[in-house]
Amino acid sequence: MNKILFFDVDGTLYNSEKKLPASAKEALLAARRNGYELAIATGRAPFMIESLLEELEIDTYVTFNGQYVVYKGEVVYTNGIEKEELAKIIAFGEARNEPVVFLDDKRMIASIKDHHMVAESLDTLKYPYPALDSSYYMQNNVYQTLIFMEEKDESLYCETFPNVQFIRWHRYSCDILPKGGSKAAGIEKVLERMGITLQDAFAFGDGINDIEMLQAVGTSVAMGNGHERVKAVAHHIADHVDEDGLAKIMRKLAII
Repeated sequence: MNKILFFDVDGTLYNSEKKLPASAKEALLAARRNGYELAIATGRAPFMIESLLEELEIDTYVTFNGQYVVYKGEVVYTNGIEKEELAKIIAFGEARNEPVVFLDDKRMIASIKDHHMVAESLDTLKYPYPALDSSYYMQNNVYQTLIFMEEKDESLYCETFPNVQFIRWHRYSCDILPKGGSKAAGIEKVLERMGITLQDAFAFGDGINDIEMLQAVGTSVAMGNGHERVKAVAHHIADHVDEDGLAKIMRKLAII
């Protein structure tokens, strides 16, 4: 058997308290004993999941929604928005008092200080307000940029910048992705290295940024706490993450 399981983090592995339930950890370790490879597929940055990777002894991960991919400890793919395009988006946002946060594999940097949308959004990830450097993207490889604006203004950004995607993860924040960028695209880079097909992959998720990967893999699971659009595309729907949903569905699918 050569199968791999890809897990989203927030709302899938992590419960409402941003903790890994004991039942989920036990299920993942049991799956590994049964011959499955384990991998993470998240919108988070690599530095945001270090403790989780260490706890589960995972060295394959798709981060930044497919923009930074590591297979068995080796970086196999990176992607990002062109600096010129990013500069236009940043200037557009600045004129509207809508800031950005830059992320690379090691840190996050904010364009302005003390903005309530940045603070509230990052607080849901249990992360403090970042250091400041509005030109960070010019001197560094940025793999993910977050734009902070209300949902009512998202369509304006989409119309103004049709060459990128705005993927919402918080009422005040969207990830900015290159066209075609997704967790699914990142997963394909891993599978190429493994020499297996999408039919041999399982994916578990709950958020809008999980839709592409759930549509792409051979077996997909939406968590019971997931967005309705996510549940609509999944092959299976688990119970809520807070109710041992991950472990239960892995038993139901005979993974463990």
